[in-house]
Amino acid sequence: MHTQEMISTHPLMKGKTDEALIHCIEECYDCAQICTSCADACLGEPMVQQLTLCIRLNLDCADICAAMGSVATRRTGSNDEVVRRMLEACIAACRLCGDECERHAAQHEHCNVCAEACRRCEQACQQAMHSMGAWH
Repeated sequence: MHTQEMISTHPLMKGKTDEALIHCIEECYDCAQICTSCADACLGEPMVQQLTLCIRLNLDCADICAAMGSVATRRTGSNDEVVRRMLEACIAACRLCGDECERHAAQHEHCNVCAEACRRCEQACQQAMHSMGAWH
């Protein structure tokens, strides 16, 4: 991805970037795409009614991850409180979606892939939160 390259060219960044936040942005966008795809795959399954919660959590997680990626990408001005709250929401959405997808992972490979993406994104958001000093 070109996230670091782009953000480092921002006039206010002067070539500096927060590696944890860059990784978080990339994982958020990746997770958003995978969750959207998993929801669509769930809709194609014969037992779609049994996957209703999974679909709902996939779509919620996808929206939250995409929004997190967008908010974290903006470098003009400062909105640390919103970024922290978005990170908290993203961590929760990824945890819940990952837990639900894990319940279906043995029957549906798309849920296995999605659960793994959610775990990576959750961890990247936690690392970004830590790098912001939110745990201190």
